[in-house]
Amino acid sequence: MTLRIGLFLSAQHPPEAFTTSEVVRQCCEQTAFARDAGFDIVMAGQHFVSDPYAMLQSVPLLARLAADAGEMRVGAGIVLLTLLNPVEVAENAATLDAITDGRYVLGVGYGYRQAENDAFGLPERRMPIFEAKLDVVRRLLDGETVDAHGHGYDLHEARLTLRPVQDRLPLWLAANSDRMVRRAARLGDAWLLNPHTRLDELERQAALFREARAAAGLAPPDEMPIIKEVLVAADDETAMRAARPYLEQKYAAYVQWGQSDVLPAGDTLRQEWEALADGGRFVVGSPETCVRLIREHVDRVGIDTLLCRFQWPAMPQALVLESMRRFAEDVLPALARG
Repeated sequence: MTLRIGLFLSAQHPPEAFTTSEVVRQCCEQTAFARDAGFDIVMAGQHFVSDPYAMLQSVPLLARLAADAGEMRVGAGIVLLTLLNPVEVAENAATLDAITDGRYVLGVGYGYRQAENDAFGLPERRMPIFEAKLDVVRRLLDGETVDAHGHGYDLHEARLTLRPVQDRLPLWLAANSDRMVRRAARLGDAWLLNPHTRLDELERQAALFREARAAAGLAPPDEMPIIKEVLVAADDETAMRAARPYLEQKYAAYVQWGQSDVLPAGDTLRQEWEALADGGRFVVGSPETCVRLIREHVDRVGIDTLLCRFQWPAMPQALVLESMRRFAEDVLPALARG
């Protein structure tokens, strides 16, 4: 099996660390590096009212990055579908598929932050809204004529005249909890595995995903993508020392936002650094350590697409590019040798 490698962009920083224009330039530079290193895909995520960070919105950012992506795929990882109008999501996806000449991947998610739910006026019971919007997006992208009414939309014989280039645009579902993993198995073309969970829990959930897919009468997915936090340095101690201040800050924000509360029951982000960094949650270390950790994810979880997040809030570009360089020169060749 050939492991596809992707770049997952942060685009999320404290306002005092970089100007928003600097963040755009950093994303473009990282994308060009990934393109030249032979990466397969570049993705960016989405949050709103993301205090304490400023975060670029993914749709316009991905449209800009498509110019630097070359032949790489470009993907949203993820758009927060529960918050958004499904017609807009579908039309944006079709537009980005045209911009990338049929190389766009649409990742969607349920969301977990109360500040976002409040900002978009969502009721407490959100899962029916998410599933209904997902159905509308899928049917519109597949060229169907849709009659549907839901939270913020009312469609009568609606169809997209703006059609995607791809016959079937890939639709990946993000999921953290066991319930959402089973839902991703039934409703998505792939499950986008999150970067927050320990390896043993991901291994267990991957089995749940495959069981749920088989129970629904669906074939195995064409792709098994995962996002991982990655930093490569000369040795493990140097890598951990470099990563710690940025990952500690980032994961403290995750706890504040509620991310830990939607992880599988056997895991938590409310831990001291040594425990948080243990158990394969992060791919941080020497080239040899990173190769070992990645291979463990391939062997135990069955991933075939690795989306590397090399940057975290306030992390300087020089450190990011050095880690990417070591990954390209020392990790990729070792992975290719099997």
